[in-house]
Amino acid sequence: MALLNKVKEYRNQKGINQQELGQLVGASRQTISLIERGDYNPSIILCLKIAKEFGASVEEIFQYEEDDD
Repeated sequence: MALLNKVKEYRNQKGINQQELGQLVGASRQTISLIERGDYNPSIILCLKIAKEFGASVEEIFQYEEDDD
């Protein structure tokens, strides 16, 4: 299962770095980096915080894609 996201795109549009986004949503810079690379699936709470910070819906930023297996 893959959780695709547009966190980096939204973060760049807002003009903030990973550290700043992490501080805004209560996560580390490393966690934001892992999310952006698709190596970490954040909790629903963190997804909601990120979406709220960008003024977007969770569905606009995160997309779930099922494997074809």
